[in-house]
Amino acid sequence: MYQAPIEALFLTSAFDTNAATTSSYVVKITRWCVAILFSAVPSILPADELALRLEPALEAITPDGLLANIKVLASDEFEGRAPGTKGEELSVKYITDQLKQIGLKPGNPDGTYTQEVPLAGIKSEPRMSLITGDKTVDLKYPDDFIASSARLQPEIKIDDSDVVFVGYGVVAPEYGWDDYKNVDVRGKTLLMLIGDPPVPQPKDPSKLDEKMFKGKAMTYYGRWTYKYEVAAQKGAAAAVIIHQTESAGYPYSVVRTSWGKENYEIDSPNKNADAVEVRSWITVDAVKKLLADCGQDFDTLKKSAITKEFRPVALNAKANIDIKQQLRSFKSHNVIGKLEGSDPKLRDEYVIYTAHWDHLGRRPELQGNQIFNGAIDNASGVASVIQLAAAFTKLNPPPKRSVLFIATTAEEAGLLGAKFYALHPLYPLEKTLADINIDTVNPWGKTRDIEDLSNNNSTLDDLLAAAAKRGGREMKPNSQPEKGSFYRADHFEFSKRGVPSLYTGGGKDVIGKAANFGQQKKDDYTAHHYHQVSDEVDPNWDLSGAVQDIQLLFEVGYQVANGDKFPEWKPESEFKSKRDSMLR
Repeated sequence: MYQAPIEALFLTSAFDTNAATTSSYVVKITRWCVAILFSAVPSILPADELALRLEPALEAITPDGLLANIKVLASDEFEGRAPGTKGEELSVKYITDQLKQIGLKPGNPDGTYTQEVPLAGIKSEPRMSLITGDKTVDLKYPDDFIASSARLQPEIKIDDSDVVFVGYGVVAPEYGWDDYKNVDVRGKTLLMLIGDPPVPQPKDPSKLDEKMFKGKAMTYYGRWTYKYEVAAQKGAAAAVIIHQTESAGYPYSVVRTSWGKENYEIDSPNKNADAVEVRSWITVDAVKKLLADCGQDFDTLKKSAITKEFRPVALNAKANIDIKQQLRSFKSHNVIGKLEGSDPKLRDEYVIYTAHWDHLGRRPELQGNQIFNGAIDNASGVASVIQLAAAFTKLNPPPKRSVLFIATTAEEAGLLGAKFYALHPLYPLEKTLADINIDTVNPWGKTRDIEDLSNNNSTLDDLLAAAAKRGGREMKPNSQPEKGSFYRADHFEFSKRGVPSLYTGGGKDVIGKAANFGQQKKDDYTAHHYHQVSDEVDPNWDLSGAVQDIQLLFEVGYQVANGDKFPEWKPESEFKSKRDSMLR
């Protein structure tokens, strides 16, 4: 009956070794005395042994250590860490040097700390006009629309393309849903809504039907990547997504800063000829004007799109799109360090921690501040992975299985570094037990909770919940599942190929603050700093909460690396069949 409190004492740093009023010597002596006192009780001996074994590792994860790494990676010198720039050179060198100093082995079997990722940089100059009858409207870039192409060619030109509204642009057989109804859309410009179809409950239209697209939660069908993929499969010339802040989970300013710059694609042998020619976003105000000119009403069309009976609507409009593209091919890099497992029979199995090192770079055309420093997104995640790597090296003995620490490239361009690794793994995915991904941390203090953004998809979520409970904290479900966070970060590329993954968000129940403090901070960050030049190091940060969360992720990874079995997808997960076939 004493096991949980004692384990919590050690695993959650119940004694604050950083407090100015507490001597670290007294803390250590107290911990040892407690361990000796309770070592005579057989039922709690394993917890004591685990606590003493993990203590040096957990103590290696500190606010000061995190901040030191964040300050370097988010400094103006690193120029926003865009792939293929001076920022990449500095970032890759710094992360590599950190992993070497920690004592990790090269993560690439070729003896280096990097994996080359062939990328192409694409600077787009798009023009778009919409013609209705005798009226031609030239849309303003980037205020009204964004357009780019994954195809690696100097110009994309679409003339007199019929415009068709295809609802949410979804084909989901398991839900009996098909927005296309076998209508031929080859060569046409598709106008589509962001997100999943919000299907109401038959008996209570004020609520969403949980049996359709997981109700409030977003599925992959709601992601822009899916919509562009299915448009390509259908042979469309262009896919234009109507941006709405509530449905997307972020304002149009994020779309503008994310896409209105040099973008990146994997430089594949076919130059991505199988991608849809034009990928575009358009503001809802611009769409409403277009539809009015066509004799259509936006709200009426949107309402019609939430039924299975919806059919594509041919609009009385044509689109002209011209994109001039400046292309450059270069080698970007994932940075990888390896901690070799201690068990000869299990060291060829792997647990992975990931975080992306890239951000949005520098925009010389901006007045004043031109650098997107990306302090929270995602210098903080890379700093966390470095801290985790340092922590694992403090273990004696090391975990049974090997642990990989990967800083990925080009996440902001569509998870490209993670995608490339998952397609070209340096170690077999069937021997990879889990990917634990960190994309931003909580900089606002300790919390009583931690959010599970993995949607309870696998047994990794159960390990996280148990670890949080031991520490007197609570794992809470994703509070905003409609934003589709699970599909928007690097772990998703591992998940798509069957590897169980874990992704968390900072808690909102901040100790010593008002009940709404945590949510207010999150909302303020999304509205004013996410993908903006203002995402910089803030002297008001309190990284003690980030340390809490990283320690939890350390414990989960440690348990997986020493566990008796592989983590598993839950029966209802869309990724389970992929993993099952892989392991067979």
